[in-house]
Amino acid sequence: MSQNDSRTTPFDTLLVANRGEIACRVMRTARAMGLRTVAVYSDADANARHVREADEAVRLGPAAARESYLKVEAVVEAAKRTGAGAIHPGYGFLSENGAFVQALDAAGITFVGPPASAIAAMGDKSAAKARMANAGVPLVPGYHGDDQDDALLKSEADKIGYPVLLKASAGGGGKGMRVVEAPEQFQAALDGCRRESQAAFGDTRMLIEKYLTQPRHVEVQVFCDSHGNGVYLFERDCSVQRRHQKVLEEAPAPGMTAELRREMGEAAVRAAKEIGYVGAGTVEFLLDADGSFYFMEMNTRLQVEHPVTEMITGQDLVEWQLRVAMGEALPLKQEELTITGHSFEARLYAEDPEQDFLPATGKLERFAMDLKGAGLDPRQVRLDSGVETGDVVSMHYDPMLAKLIVHGDDRDQALSTLNRALAALDVQGVVTNRAFLQRLATHPAFRNVELDTRFIEKNEATLFAPKQYSIEEYAGAALIGLNQLARECESDSPWDRHDGFRLNAPHTIRISLCDPSIAQVHDAEGVVVVEGTRASGADPWDLTIGGETLTARLQHLEGDAVAVTLNGHRRRLQARRDGNVVVMVDPRGETRLFWRRIDAIDHGHHEAESTLTAPMHGTVVALLVEAGQKVEKGMPLMVMEAMKMEHTMTAPADGHVESFHFNAGDTVGQGDVLLEFAPVE
Repeated sequence: MSQNDSRTTPFDTLLVANRGEIACRVMRTARAMGLRTVAVYSDADANARHVREADEAVRLGPAAARESYLKVEAVVEAAKRTGAGAIHPGYGFLSENGAFVQALDAAGITFVGPPASAIAAMGDKSAAKARMANAGVPLVPGYHGDDQDDALLKSEADKIGYPVLLKASAGGGGKGMRVVEAPEQFQAALDGCRRESQAAFGDTRMLIEKYLTQPRHVEVQVFCDSHGNGVYLFERDCSVQRRHQKVLEEAPAPGMTAELRREMGEAAVRAAKEIGYVGAGTVEFLLDADGSFYFMEMNTRLQVEHPVTEMITGQDLVEWQLRVAMGEALPLKQEELTITGHSFEARLYAEDPEQDFLPATGKLERFAMDLKGAGLDPRQVRLDSGVETGDVVSMHYDPMLAKLIVHGDDRDQALSTLNRALAALDVQGVVTNRAFLQRLATHPAFRNVELDTRFIEKNEATLFAPKQYSIEEYAGAALIGLNQLARECESDSPWDRHDGFRLNAPHTIRISLCDPSIAQVHDAEGVVVVEGTRASGADPWDLTIGGETLTARLQHLEGDAVAVTLNGHRRRLQARRDGNVVVMVDPRGETRLFWRRIDAIDHGHHEAESTLTAPMHGTVVALLVEAGQKVEKGMPLMVMEAMKMEHTMTAPADGHVESFHFNAGDTVGQGDVLLEFAPVE
């Protein structure tokens, strides 16, 4: 039955119809309230953290979401089997599926969320715009009609004026959404959006909106109960995004006046009441530079970024959800809600920002955060995670691993805490965006609140600029490499070594250091040679780098923490080796340097690849050219999809495709050869 049904009764068992960090987070509050928890899982998640932490767990089906987490009948049957009186959907999957809510109503199971009618009202974005206009909520100019003819959509985009934003009518989370800068780009963008929308939502309808060039993305947390009460728990700024997916969020939104906060909050509550909303919801607005704001959409569920609202209000929003689902009134009235301090949330993804944010897979060899070593107060730092050391990150689901949430007395203090906490986060075995998050959080424009939804795009040159390494960074990486080589040499015969060993003379080793991005190019340019000399294993190293000599010592601390001392200057940082790459992290950011023995440097030349390999596990969506066709460098060749996002493979040089190894619909593994390519001689 719906949670706003007058027959709603308390329940003692909660099934969480989700996975990962949100499933773990919901179960944490449920247990604190004395509820028994039930997890559901796919074959890929049989030993996942949310399964391990639940009181009971039920298998839904194979790894593919459509055969497991999206199977309504399987989830309902799991609830019946375990005696769960209520289901919390988390976000994603079935959280905004009206048919799922109706199935629960029919089964007499409480849905911890809004009624199906409210989901339907906001699920169709075109119809939602009309409802919002009726409620007096400002709208962005656009086309929201039912006629989906390609020519008509193109005509409407031309009328609105470019740039325009194409959005899946049934969409969310950045899926099926693209900015079209010019008329000639429209058809290709429309085709891509429809493919993504069909794959994610089973719906290809599109709407078009005027794309504001410098808006901020500010959303309001609303909450309604079944007794007619509604409040807003203030706002969050989610302007820092990539591919229309949020990366950093903060609350409250910087620069907000009390009047603007009230206007946006009251508009959000009007929007919720217009559709008979019950539970937690988020009304998203575009805030223009002149203070005008426009309704964008309403998410009829708990948001990924809800913890920042919890941090500044002191409220547990999942507890509010569960109590409202039990038929209780809202715990607080509007005038009783207050803001304390400032909060940030950073989303940790398994992806490689240096490779166009390609999703990554693999085994987490280590997943930990050293708060004590970083001098952080655990009351001010929260890590909502769905993984632990030893877990496997698969290709089947969203690549988000965890959310790092911090709190401070003001924005500057919270931002400082965020930087230190990111530095204390140690993830090994899978490529993540942790270093990129640090670059964002320390960027001068972000610190100065120069925010809009194109923040990453506008600051791309500095966010992705080649790093200029200091002599201290070279020395730190060299120390780790030298100590490794020294340990390897301890058990070897000195007569077999080629590292400068001489009887009764200091031990000397020469190594090279360079940025990992050029490590495999075998080019001497950009390579720094370090000569390390020491008399015995107990003595410090004398490092010679570019004509400068430093006295250096390395001390191993707890975990991966080390102390690097250079000419009496001691610095603590996290340090580890990833193959021949030394990774060093401190509150100022991350340093990655490739090292090798000087006699291993190869000055050969890099040749163009004659094959194109898959950069990730995924599915081939489309082949864009034919075998034998001549192509130019950068021309799209094929489209892959992984973790609900498309990635286009392009020609590495001028030439032609000799043959494809896979067809549309085939599953490929990371490193699989996708096609044979013949570059122009």
